[in-house]
Amino acid sequence: MGACRERIWFIMMNTAEIGRLIRMRRVLLKVDQRSLSEICGISVHALSDIESGKGNPTLKSLNRVLEALGMELSVGVKSSVKAAPGGGIGHA
Repeated sequence: MGACRERIWFIMMNTAEIGRLIRMRRVLLKVDQRSLSEICGISVHALSDIESGKGNPTLKSLNRVLEALGMELSVGVKSSVKAAPGGGIGHA
């Protein structure tokens, strides 16, 4: 698979949306589920569950899939979240 890495920004993405994007990327690269699952070291069933939004993969498994597809997962801090008095997390 190519070395091209695409950066896609998402806000409040759920598992179904992540799975749909993974499937779209896999199809674009003309890779079947069996081949991708072998590359990632996960079962075809687990990959199918991720793509359908039914799975609850570990971050490690999800990162393996994304890495194999030239994608990455980024986490950011919402601008509406601030430190609460006394040290916890509050919302603006």
